[in-house]
Amino acid sequence: MKPELLEEQRESWGSRGGFVLAAVGSAVGLGNLWGFPYKLYSYGGGAFLIPYILALVVVGIPIMILEFSIGHYTQRAAPDAFKRGHKRFEIVGWWGIVLAFVIITYYPVILAYCISFLGYSILGIFNGGDLPWAGKGIEGVTNAHDFFFKDYLGHQEGTALGSIRWNIVWPLIIAWVLMYFCIFKGVRLVGKIVWLTVPLPWLMLLILTVRGLTLEGSMQGLAYYLDPVWSELAKPVTWRYAVGQVFFSLSLAYGIMITYASFLHRKSDLNNNALIISIADFATSFVAGLAVFATLGGMAFVTQQAGNPVRVENVAESGPSLAFVAFPYALAQLPYSAWFSFIFFFALVTLGIDSAFSMTESILASIVDKTGWRRSIVLPVLSLVGLSFGLLYVTQGGFNWLDTIDGFVNGTWGIAFMGLLECIVLGWLWRIGTLRRHANSRSDWQLGRWWDYLIRLVIPILLGTLFFWQLFDDISSGFLFRIEAEYQSSLDESVISEELRKDFEDKGSVISQDATFTVEQAGMSWLITDEENKYLLLMKEEGRLNVYNSEGGFLRTPGGEWKLPNCVGLFIVALVPVFAVILSLVRGRRDVEQPSSKEADFSTRGRYGGVVAFLLALIPAVGLLVILLGSSIPEAAESKLGNPVFWLLLAVGIIAMGLSNHLVDKHNTSSSQVSWFARWAGILATVDVSAFIAVILLGLKGGVKISEETMPIRDKLSGVSYIILGAVFLIIIGGLAWCFYRALLAANAGKGIQHPDEVGDETAD
Repeated sequence: MKPELLEEQRESWGSRGGFVLAAVGSAVGLGNLWGFPYKLYSYGGGAFLIPYILALVVVGIPIMILEFSIGHYTQRAAPDAFKRGHKRFEIVGWWGIVLAFVIITYYPVILAYCISFLGYSILGIFNGGDLPWAGKGIEGVTNAHDFFFKDYLGHQEGTALGSIRWNIVWPLIIAWVLMYFCIFKGVRLVGKIVWLTVPLPWLMLLILTVRGLTLEGSMQGLAYYLDPVWSELAKPVTWRYAVGQVFFSLSLAYGIMITYASFLHRKSDLNNNALIISIADFATSFVAGLAVFATLGGMAFVTQQAGNPVRVENVAESGPSLAFVAFPYALAQLPYSAWFSFIFFFALVTLGIDSAFSMTESILASIVDKTGWRRSIVLPVLSLVGLSFGLLYVTQGGFNWLDTIDGFVNGTWGIAFMGLLECIVLGWLWRIGTLRRHANSRSDWQLGRWWDYLIRLVIPILLGTLFFWQLFDDISSGFLFRIEAEYQSSLDESVISEELRKDFEDKGSVISQDATFTVEQAGMSWLITDEENKYLLLMKEEGRLNVYNSEGGFLRTPGGEWKLPNCVGLFIVALVPVFAVILSLVRGRRDVEQPSSKEADFSTRGRYGGVVAFLLALIPAVGLLVILLGSSIPEAAESKLGNPVFWLLLAVGIIAMGLSNHLVDKHNTSSSQVSWFARWAGILATVDVSAFIAVILLGLKGGVKISEETMPIRDKLSGVSYIILGAVFLIIIGGLAWCFYRALLAANAGKGIQHPDEVGDETAD
């Protein structure tokens, strides 16, 4: 790449602090409040922190440094940044931007919910503290649930949209107006606004945490939240959710961090900023969990004292239900409940607005970089288009679609696959060492060659495993089509009677137990156990009663039909690369300059080794297809783990990956480049290894749905929990202290002068 490409003047952040806070605001969003605490509670409590912190170090921080590096190196938003490496890579940048656009069609709707509840809280303050969802005990839980789903959403089951809820439209307009005025003046204004919008939710969370910890019974909630269940670490699914939560929480692969870094001054630090932002995101998530579960514990205590108890686990749900049902109910139990409700929803608004306008800014910057159109024209049009699509989600059935589409975009099919693609392209097809040297020349501390291997090998294998695991699970569980499978079980067929089904769907009332079967209700599911401890799990999903056997296998639903929400969600995710291709083919305001003659005359080496590696990588790919096509995926996973051919194929894939990596390291020099055969061999081998690991995890029954035992009520933390709590705060405080120490050392040493990299190393093949 020519050095003169870096000299174009570009708007920049006013200060390093403004950039860090803006990036923190983007990473820290509503998911920190309802995603991380629930996953920690559900998958091992304090034990979940072990895989989570490992995933943060191995996946989160390295990818954030990667995105900062390419954005700062090219001084462009994601699509143009990837195009600077090769014109065919532009599609990767647009892929993430289109995903971000899908999100901003519904994310402001959730922000509108927060604005509405903030308004109800303000009215409650002026009406003597009365909140419209207030109530005690079970009645209070019902009131909170009915207020949100019936009174506010007018929620209806099924796939029909229904009529528009105008009480949500006006807050949605307010949300878009707020987002518009946050970014209409550019990143310098954003850099000033975040000094208000980022510290405020921290202050609000701190107030809620202190208040929650002072409630009687708060330790009940913290015990559910923090007490470790070490057996969960033996389940692959725990590690799967830990890696996924880190990746999604940091808002990676949407082009946001690439765009923000492109506005950084040429002398700005990259590595240390990424570490500070990642630790701050983790700290916010963890403290939010303390606030949530301490308050829910206090709520549980109040209901126990009133003789109408509601246990913590009965209201500790993931997603919007936690924010708009469980937490409003819990806050309504407190003195001065309207004031605490105001603090909570004000924190939600400030948490959500940062993430919302950061995604909008990344889309805006990408369009402006591509077309050269003025921000003052693009932003209003983008806002109106986003608002128009958002109207689909403020209908009576819109909440169902919001939840489904968010699961796809923010799940394995969306952002995780995009992250996998990003690491593969930058790790194998770019010169990843160029980005490392660029980051090191401007940062408070240095990356080693290990970072190259993380981006090229380790992270793609981890994300690829998550993707294939989800894919195999979906295929084997009737993901797109409901199939009424043959029902075989030692349990009496009459247990699943029409009367039971009707009672379940209409009221969900508790079924009495008889001498043969014990029936327990847990939320929206039923657990039916016989005397031999074999069970059926009846779950209400998408308005239907689905039946699972004691090994988590899907048995049947009332009839076969297409699962329309899943079909639509998959269709939207499939459309993303289509639009990415179309946008990449649109002619921009100018052509990207091609490498100079010296760069184009690089000799290509490693052709024969690349061909050998590619042929080796084909062997396990074909072999795995044969294995999986011979029988169902779960059966193949269980039966082939003891087959030596399976392990031999995996070994061949690892050898091909190692050979490709060796060729890339050896031949990507300042005077030569490795052959494309070697690069694509590495990509194929990485995919092979990921797929084999996913099959191994399925064979170990990592995807089995395990029934959760009801935890006893405890009013104090265990000694191990206190150790975990202290260790987490030590990591957070110690990590941030080390970052600031390195920054001070670099400042005192006079570092920060831009050192141009070698011309040969600046070239992306």
